[in-house]
Amino acid sequence: MVALGDDEVVRLARSVIQAEGKAVLAVLEALDDAFVRVARLLAACSGKVLVTGSGTSGAVAIRGAHLLSVSGTPAFHLSPADGLHGGLGVLRPGDIVLALSKGGSSAELNEFCSRARALCGCLVAVTAAPTSALGAMADHVIRLTLDADADLGAVVATGSSLAAAAVVDALVEVTRVARDYSWEDLLFTHPSGAVGRDAAQSLERLAKSEGN
Repeated sequence: MVALGDDEVVRLARSVIQAEGKAVLAVLEALDDAFVRVARLLAACSGKVLVTGSGTSGAVAIRGAHLLSVSGTPAFHLSPADGLHGGLGVLRPGDIVLALSKGGSSAELNEFCSRARALCGCLVAVTAAPTSALGAMADHVIRLTLDADADLGAVVATGSSLAAAAVVDALVEVTRVARDYSWEDLLFTHPSGAVGRDAAQSLERLAKSEGN
């Protein structure tokens, strides 16, 4: 075990948080015409949005699918592994696949996405490698611009996963507004937990803020 002094602990922690903050802010560069097209596509989707990814991107995909559904865009998560064991049968024409992958080179994810696109007809990729196999097969690509130090050791998907999550969060809010999915609608489907408990106060606060 390495004995770290207090100053070293703080220095290391700050370096990680600074790199991650920079990675998230760099997402602003991804808000281009491609992002607008994808946002409009998701808002107009009459089917479901399947959100997928491998490894850490898979964890971000689970979160993204949940937030999209919470905010009025029917979505669900399916891992590439489960999809390749028959789960792909859930897809229908009119659905959209939203795939998250920093490098776009996961063989399992790309096999899944190739078959998924054939079933539903539309694949959106969020990736830092638009010329990768995933980017090449996608109908729409939102490109992440990442510095070399965005991830720990350029290996562990820390900053890159937060950047992908920020892109999805932006899509969540844009599609909520575009679908005219009100805060009342959202809170009706979220009656449990602190969100449901504080619904009345939240609606009052939101009404005041939107009225300013």
